[in-house]
Amino acid sequence: MGEVEDVSNRMEAQLRVHAAEDDADLPLPALFDRASHLHSLASSSSLDQEGIRKGVDLLRRCDDMVSKLGLFSSNETKEDVSTANLKYLLVPYYLGEMTEQVEQEDRIPVLKASQDHLKEFISVCEALELIPEDELQLYRQGQSETGANRRAQKVARFKRQKAAETKLQEIKERKERRGRSLRATALSAPIEAGEEDDLEADGEEEREAWLATISLALCKAFDLVDMLKKEEEMLLAVKERKEKDGNAFAREMLDERRQKAEAWHQNAASRAPYSKPAAPITCATFAQDVIEGRASVSQAHDHKHQPLIFGPASLVGGGLTSERERMAAQVFQPGFRMPTMSIEQAGLAEMKMMEQWQERTAKMIQEASSSWHKDDTSLAQDDEDAEEEKARAFDDWKDENPRGAGNKKLTPCG
Repeated sequence: MGEVEDVSNRMEAQLRVHAAEDDADLPLPALFDRASHLHSLASSSSLDQEGIRKGVDLLRRCDDMVSKLGLFSSNETKEDVSTANLKYLLVPYYLGEMTEQVEQEDRIPVLKASQDHLKEFISVCEALELIPEDELQLYRQGQSETGANRRAQKVARFKRQKAAETKLQEIKERKERRGRSLRATALSAPIEAGEEDDLEADGEEEREAWLATISLALCKAFDLVDMLKKEEEMLLAVKERKEKDGNAFAREMLDERRQKAEAWHQNAASRAPYSKPAAPITCATFAQDVIEGRASVSQAHDHKHQPLIFGPASLVGGGLTSERERMAAQVFQPGFRMPTMSIEQAGLAEMKMMEQWQERTAKMIQEASSSWHKDDTSLAQDDEDAEEEKARAFDDWKDENPRGAGNKKLTPCG
């Protein structure tokens, strides 16, 4: 087993060496594609620390190559940058995001390096006039901005982020529709000479996609810079406190917690011999009153509960003498109907209703079996006999006088 593990370790080491040699010979487009793929994996939390460090190394090499090639100049605008080079603006942003995910014991240098890369990305976009003017002004003000300005800045940034995401989704859907139509055309008819240009992706659409991606990255970069700055300030404060007090701060907190726990246990032990368990609460509404602090366990209760009235304490506690006070006390009523009686009262009311129903049923049965009911039944029987006799007499008359018998004008000799 040991030999097999050694062989596998040597093979993995050789593969890593070959991969590093292959990465060293890669041109800038292929290097950026590999680094952006690792960045997307890191953004979805599906990359380990080794992969993150490799992605950081690839992005640093991309950054060095972009600087050596001089792809961006300070006297250019976004219209002067070619579509093929727009994607390389994202290298410092990707580098800042992946640097922030590197884990090490001292995190403050990681936060500073990540902020430096993100600020480099923001400065390059500022030189190319890719940042809105209002966002740029608030970013330059820094900590001097007011709460209202920060809120307006966050709202505007969120709107730009949603607009960029919507734009990227529209471009993606258009590309998918174009790809389906091109595949259908290729299956139906062969591609003739001169039609290859029509099948290529529109350069203007690709430029819009990269500009939308850069706008989305700018919104995230501003938020990330603010978050990293706050985290750095917190870590520096903790570090300064530790250097000043040593471990006294943590020891003081532990001693305070220990003293509170010991005091609580001592008080509980001293109360135990003299404490008497309270009688069990059998009323659910009174139990809710005890839990919410409206009553005490030691209070006697007679199961008489009034509906709660929400409102100011001065109105609820005093007597509601006028309609105005009653309406003012009912301002903060809940959105549902409050119970007007307890469960015990509802059970007693249902029992009373059942007793009344049983009494009415017994009375009706007694009346049905009385002599008046019998006389009424005989009268109804006589009425039925009279109706039947009348119907039989009418049937006999119809048999003796057929239809049309007395109309002589309808006969042929009439």
